[in-house]
Amino acid sequence: MDVRVRYFAAARAAAGVDAETVSLAPGATVADLVADLRTRSGTLSAVLDRCSFLCDEIAVRDVEKTLTTNQTVDVLPPFAGG
Repeated sequence: MDVRVRYFAAARAAAGVDAETVSLAPGATVADLVADLRTRSGTLSAVLDRCSFLCDEIAVRDVEKTLTTNQTVDVLPPFAGG
């Protein structure tokens, strides 16, 4: 199944792209997606430690949430400012 991943701020810089499509096995979870993303670079892996995630614009509270094809997952590092 394919999931669209959008990166913001420091996650975008670490990933080197604004967005990408990631292919995962059917039944994969947000945790599985994050594990896959960690294999791409040490810098991205370190940023992911501090990130929160949105799935189709809804905050992910449980990384064991099962994904479905064509969902969008946003990778959001902590933001500064007010």
